[in-house]
Amino acid sequence: MSEFAYQYVVIRCVPRVERQEFLNVGVALYCQSAEFLGFAWHCDEPRVAAFAPEIDPQSICDGLSFLERVCAGDASVGTAGEQPMGTRFGFVKAPRSTILQPSPVHGGLTSDPAAELNRLMDLLVR
Repeated sequence: MSEFAYQYVVIRCVPRVERQEFLNVGVALYCQSAEFLGFAWHCDEPRVAAFAPEIDPQSICDGLSFLERVCAGDASVGTAGEQPMGTRFGFVKAPRSTILQPSPVHGGLTSDPAAELNRLMDLLVR
């Protein structure tokens, strides 16, 4: 079975940047050689509310849904969703100063990118 190199970022909920505290809420995995870009997320609303009561958990879910649609190539999200797969991953991994922020890029090898995305979600988010 072939092994494919992949890159991933963890999407973090960072309510107050100055405190450097965050909750992992999603993972984007890009595997160019397998032509795979996947995004999975889980927003534990009670946990978000306990962590940052000033934030509406629905706004976090809305932002994660947007990133999911970008990764899926959904044209309804605008130009970001219409780009090639690598460019869409670049959009997701780009640093930003919003509540949802990507981790540094990490990498690995896998024979099944979709299964690896699920494994990373279980390990890092759920």
